[in-house]
Parts: sequence; C-alpha cells; structure tokens
Amino acid sequence: MEPKRVLLETKKRSLTKSLLAVAFLASFGSSMLYGYNLAVVNSPAEYIKAFYNQTMVARNRTGLDDKTLTLFYSVTVSVFAIGGMVGSLTVGILVTRFGRKGTLVRITCLVFIAGAFMGFSRTFGSPEMIIVGRFITGVHSGISLSVVPMYLGEIAPKNLRGFLGLVPSIFICLGVFIAQILGLHELLGKEEHWPLFLSLVVIPTMFQLMLLPWFPESPRYLLLEKRNVHATITALKWYRSKVNIQAEIEEMQEEQRSMSSVQTVSVIGLMKDRSVRWQVITIVVVNIGMQLSGIDAIWFYTNTIFENAGIPVPQIQYTTVGTGAIEVIAGCVGCFTIERLGRRPLMIGGFTFMGICCAGITLSLMFQSHYISVACVVGIIAGFCIGPAGVPFLITAELFKQSHRPAAYTVAGCLNWLSNFTIGFVFPFLQMSAGAYCYLVFFGVCTAVAAYVFFIVPETKNKTFVEISQMFAARNGMLEEESSELGVANNPQLAKTNGYGAVVLQYDVMEKKK
Repeated sequence: MEPKRVLLETKKRSLTKSLLAVAFLASFGSSMLYGYNLAVVNSPAEYIKAFYNQTMVARNRTGLDDKTLTLFYSVTVSVFAIGGMVGSLTVGILVTRFGRKGTLVRITCLVFIAGAFMGFSRTFGSPEMIIVGRFITGVHSGISLSVVPMYLGEIAPKNLRGFLGLVPSIFICLGVFIAQILGLHELLGKEEHWPLFLSLVVIPTMFQLMLLPWFPESPRYLLLEKRNVHATITALKWYRSKVNIQAEIEEMQEEQRSMSSVQTVSVIGLMKDRSVRWQVITIVVVNIGMQLSGIDAIWFYTNTIFENAGIPVPQIQYTTVGTGAIEVIAGCVGCFTIERLGRRPLMIGGFTFMGICCAGITLSLMFQSHYISVACVVGIIAGFCIGPAGVPFLITAELFKQSHRPAAYTVAGCLNWLSNFTIGFVFPFLQMSAGAYCYLVFFGVCTAVAAYVFFIVPETKNKTFVEISQMFAARNGMLEEESSELGVANNPQLAKTNGYGAVVLQYDVMEKKK
C-alpha cells in the first residue's frame, strides 16, 4: 500500500494549477474550434444554400439548379479539410521557428480573419467569403490539432502525459456539442443568425490570445532546441510548483545524449531514419485508421438512421444533441482512465468496440432493425471518443524524441486530414454501390488497427521518451545503446561537457544561492 500512496501523492503534486490552466486554455482556444467547425455548418445548411442561390440570382438573374447548389455547399464543407491538410504541412516549420506556445499564439490571427470573412459574407453578398473563411479555419485547425498535443505532451510530467494529452480530445467533443446546441432553432438555428453562428469562433480565440502569452514555452523546446538553460528552469518551476525539477532536467539531458542530431529532422529525414521505422509505421496506421474507422460516415448518416428508427424529423435535432453529450462523456471517461488503464487498452478496446458496432449496423440494416442501428451508432461514437479520438495524437508525441517530433506531427496530421477528406468524398459512392455492406469495410479497418496495436505497439504509460525509444530499438534492428553512442559521437561539445553537465551545475548553483 505504501508505494501506491507515494505514487498518488506524487501525482497530486505534479498536477499543478499552471498545468491545468494551460491545458484548458490551449484546448479551449484551439482544439475546441476544430470540433465546432466540424458541426457548425450542419444546422444552417439550408439557409446557406438559400443565400448562395439568392446571390447568384442577384448577380446573373438566374438561380442554381439542385446539383450545382449541392456542389457549392459540398465545397463549403470539404474546403475545411483541404485547409487542414495545408496547415498540417506547416507544423514542423512553425514549431521549430516559433516554439509550441509561440505557434499557438501567432496563428490566432487566422481565426480573426476567418471570422470576419464568414461574419460579413451576407453583408457583402459574397458566398466566396464563406468558402475562404472555412479554408482559413481549416488551416488553423490543421496546425493546432498537432501543436496542442505536442505542447501539452512536452510540458506534462510522464505520469500525467496521458491525462493532459487527452484534454484536447474532450474539447473537440465539447466543440461539436456546443455547435449542436447553438444550432437548435430556439437559439442560433434561425435564418437571420447563421453569419453570427459561423463567426463565433473568434470568442474562444480572443481569450487564448489574452492569456496564453503569459504562460512559459515548452521546457524541452527551450533546452533541447534553444539551449536556454535559465528559461528552461523558470518554465519547469512554473509548471511543477514546489516539486524538485532536478530529475526532469537529468531526463532531458539523457534524451539529448541519445539524439543523433540536435537539429530538427525533416519529413524526408524522418522517412529515411531506420531508427524510427516502426514508430513511423505506427503513426501512419493509427492516424489513417482513426479516420477510416467509419466515424465520419456515422456522423454523415446519423440523421437518416434516426429518421428510419421512427424518430419525428423535428425531434432529430435534439437526438443529435444527445449524441454530442455522449461524445463529451466518453471523452471524459477516456481522459480520466488513461493513466490507470494505459494507452493500449483504450486503443484496442475502442477500435474493437467500434468494429463490432459497424458489423451490427450492417446486420440491423439487413434485417430492418432500426433501434439496433441507433444503439450501434451511439456505441461507435462512444467507442471512438474513449480512445481512438485522442490517443493517436498523444502517442505521436510519445513515440519520438525532440528532433523527430515536429516531422512526425507533420506526417500524422497530413495523413489524418487526407483520410478525412477521402472518406467524406468516397463514402456516398461506397454507400450507393455496397448498401448496408459498406459498414463491413469499417469493421475490417477497425479490426486491423486493433490487431496492429495489440501485436506491435508497446505500452508507453509512465515512460520517458528515451525509454519508449529503447522499447522500439530491437524491432528497428538497433541496439539500445547505439543511438546514445551515435548522439555523443556526432556532438563533440556534448561529449566534452558530459551531456550538458553544465546545466546541472548551473541549476545547482542557482539553488544554493537561494
């Protein structure tokens, strides 16, 4: 009992107000916007289409046919994913140049620009302003979706990395939920309110811009990339309060000694580096699997399933809000259990449960059992939000050292958005050709990803970045000591100072002066 009590006390001491504040602030002003923008165009869809048609009548004295109008609206929805893919490609450059927190602060300008475009689109009679605004919000989400978990993963102590790493996924679900609530006819779901509804994204961003600059940058970025010892110690003391930070500085030194290069690795360099071969394969599988699991298709088809189950059309909007609440609850369950259960159980359990529910939807549609379809839809959403929604972003940070992490997030983010766009484009055709059997494709994807995680991915709970790297060393065909020796050999200055021994000395001197 005594070791458990000590571990619990250590965990409580590590979870400081500063850590919670920066996790909530970064997620509130960035991650939540991704979820909000996913759902915000669903409720006012008919009003936006009517605006497009009215504008074309005013310009050309002729309206748009149904096919062209649907094409315009589809572009409005899908351009968000295109912007996200563009934004994800810039992550490595931005976080290396401006830092993790610095990037989040600077990209807030994109939200204000996008909000202005969408908010004043009706005033200027310009459908193009909505499309441009959606594209810019996509760029912002593409960047923040990678930078927020990277930032939180680097500032968190190893025993809280999972908990803080899943906070953004809760806020993504919360963003969807808020958009569903505000989209109700009693609130902003009326025709005159849709420009305001689209532009509300500026409010969370305003709070983030006012408060986030007061928080320190990632200590790992400050020490391992900027070599700023004083700022590193200041940041650690801010985030750790009265906890002794000496052990963490030593752990960063160990990571520095094990790195084959102090320079940030490019995407091409990441692909060529055999020491991270299986880590790269892992982030490819889990990030593609996350989007191809069928969750986007479920969100697309939810209203039809509810309608077939006999729910009155006017009541479907309230049922959809109920599914949003389930997303938030499931996200909280995953966040508060990940440090107890680990990453693997949430991933394996989540994908397996989603796969079973996908097969259940196929059977229910074949036998016209619509209530089972509703239960399976709820099960897929809950299974996704408990683990597969957030853990892939978390383990992308955990599987790579400082030099490889930005490139890894660039690859993961690009694949994530590309898969998102692909499933949105392909699913309607898949549904037309395969009918009820289309969900068996998602059953296969979920089963394959769960099997991959079970057989290949080790548990990373409460492990340092160096320990995680060593766990993959044998699978990558490298000795555990090889990368550490290579790191010192390629860095004479590092070898000479015994791996930043001066850092420890300087820290000790500062402590003695107190």
